[in-house]
Amino acid sequence: MRKILDIYKEYKIMPNLAEHQLRVAGVAMQICDALGDEMEVYRDSIVKAWLLHDMGNIIKFRLDYFPEFLEPEGLDYWQKVQNEYIEKYGEDEHEATIKIIKELGLSYTINNLADQNRFSLLCKHRSINDLNLKIIHYADARVAPNSVCSYEERMNDAGKRYKNHKHSIFEEERQKLVSCGKEIEKQIFGKCKIKPEDITDESVKPYIESLKNFEI
Repeated sequence: MRKILDIYKEYKIMPNLAEHQLRVAGVAMQICDALGDEMEVYRDSIVKAWLLHDMGNIIKFRLDYFPEFLEPEGLDYWQKVQNEYIEKYGEDEHEATIKIIKELGLSYTINNLADQNRFSLLCKHRSINDLNLKIIHYADARVAPNSVCSYEERMNDAGKRYKNHKHSIFEEERQKLVSCGKEIEKQIFGKCKIKPEDITDESVKPYIESLKNFEI
């Protein structure tokens, strides 16, 4: 068992990416804690999956997009790390993440939850009864690069940032998936003791602090 911060250090995770993963896991924890006792979710597995869900994301980063995130190491350092990731894990950031989770020797459940975190699966998961997968999608959809935000704000931001990305999709299809995500939000909070607007930077902050000592 190792603390998550030690794992981030070993894998040279950019500080903003580490903070993002902690923040998303915090959102997931708040949602899980707000569900009724009768709702069965794999809280521990969801949290572990979210703490690791973007481990390979440096592969897809446009390193000059947020220059402030490169400090203090600088562009050359992170470019070298990006090249190392591509050489070791390939050019697909999602597949790289799954390889890292397997490398860490985690369970099939954690691996599968992380693997299902694909924007293209939103409509599929809207139509099934697995609340775990709905939470997996939704928690990430509430966190912008440096803060908790509304679902709509996150989708608008992502649409702009990935407009010309190699994995970008036609706008009509993207809007369909965004609508499915909005339905997932309604499904989750129909079973919750809180409302979407109750999830904020302040509400998630205590979870983030506890997660810094989380062991995997």
